[in-house]
Amino acid sequence: QLQAFGGGLVQAGGSLRLSCAASGRTFSLYTMGWFRQVQGKEREFVAAIRWGGGITYYSDSVKGRFTISKDNAKNTVYLQMNSLKPEDTAVYYCAADLSRFTSRTDDYNYWGQGTQVTVSS
Repeated sequence: QLQAFGGGLVQAGGSLRLSCAASGRTFSLYTMGWFRQVQGKEREFVAAIRWGGGITYYSDSVKGRFTISKDNAKNTVYLQMNSLKPEDTAVYYCAADLSRFTSRTDDYNYWGQGTQVTVSS
């Protein structure tokens, strides 16, 4: 089970930090990822982190502005979002994959509920 929180309304240029706590089969985690979706559009990859080792991967649209991190002891993954832009407005989802390091939406096994991020201009 995944629970994401931390969304909200922020002005352009501001920052937010999203959190996602995992419970249950946390020993099986391989990758945790963040995705986002704008109504009417497909869900898109934002960032991923390998649970063991901490390798990270970002989409080009957020590279240099967003940072994904984790706390293994708390089974929690974070997404620090800086220099936010209006085009970052979306519902953000965290997800878990049990077997691979991937950015493909269809590869992820478990999904949390979304949290809304709104960036005003």
